[in-house]
Amino acid sequence: MKVIVRGNSVAAWCCVHLLRNAGLKPVMELTGRSQVPAIMLSEHALTLIRDVFGQPALFATAPRIVRRVVKWGRDAKPISLEHAAVVVSEQGLLAELQQPIETADPGDKADFTIYASRPLPAGSVEHSFGSRTASAMQVRLEDTADSSSCRIESLDEGWLFLIPNGADSAWLLTVGRPPESMGEPAGSFPASPRILAPLCGPGWLACGTAGMAFDPICGDGTAHAIREAILASAVVQAIAAGGDEADLLAHYESRLTAGFQRHLAACVSFYQSGNGGPWWDRELTSLREGLAWCSARMPGHGKFRYQLIGFDLKPVV
Repeated sequence: MKVIVRGNSVAAWCCVHLLRNAGLKPVMELTGRSQVPAIMLSEHALTLIRDVFGQPALFATAPRIVRRVVKWGRDAKPISLEHAAVVVSEQGLLAELQQPIETADPGDKADFTIYASRPLPAGSVEHSFGSRTASAMQVRLEDTADSSSCRIESLDEGWLFLIPNGADSAWLLTVGRPPESMGEPAGSFPASPRILAPLCGPGWLACGTAGMAFDPICGDGTAHAIREAILASAVVQAIAAGGDEADLLAHYESRLTAGFQRHLAACVSFYQSGNGGPWWDRELTSLREGLAWCSARMPGHGKFRYQLIGFDLKPVV
């Protein structure tokens, strides 16, 4: 079965790696897109990447975050919590995961296509639950002794996230309205949760940010993209082995929708306690609309039909 993976992302390269390990020979259609300047990988996400790619020492020397300082809510006092993460750029992360691979020629036909980036399949619609955008800019740390602590703080119309990436430098992420004292950002991107519908169809599925994008408030976007890629690869392997394509794709759609619903529920708890006021109320309303959207779709998916055992998908007995 000829499989084309479209994209140049963590999810895309994870799919390529797992499909190759399963004996398939995917080809890749590389697509250009803007990259995130700083990603904070939790210990869980880093362990997951290391396991999938068989690289136990990956990012062993990357800048580490050992503490999280949180000031969340109106008149809240800062709270210091233990944390375990590393900071990398998306460009650096992809450089570690990329491998030599055959690339697809324009107009190549495939038996199955994994969309890990735009353009998306005709007829699919992206649903976004919120209107917030994020901006990032590089800043210098005044207190270099605090370069192992990330900080998050809610504002009247959004929130800030400071991610140190060196002894005296950091990336400042602003979601919502940036403070007037901020300089010119290095780039901006949508920060509201969004999901594609449908997520799959005969001969294709969407994976990673092409399928779902998460609010950075939860800090689990990379780990989710890898888990999606693991499931997507397992679905394609099962189809290639003669499994029921409609059943397998229905399972994929139901699993991802359920995961998106859990993410929205987590976001609701953060935005309820964030600060209050028109901006927070508007974004909270959108999140609740997203939960209602998921709830309306979930009954149609029925019970989960398969379960992952390692990197393989097996029918539920």
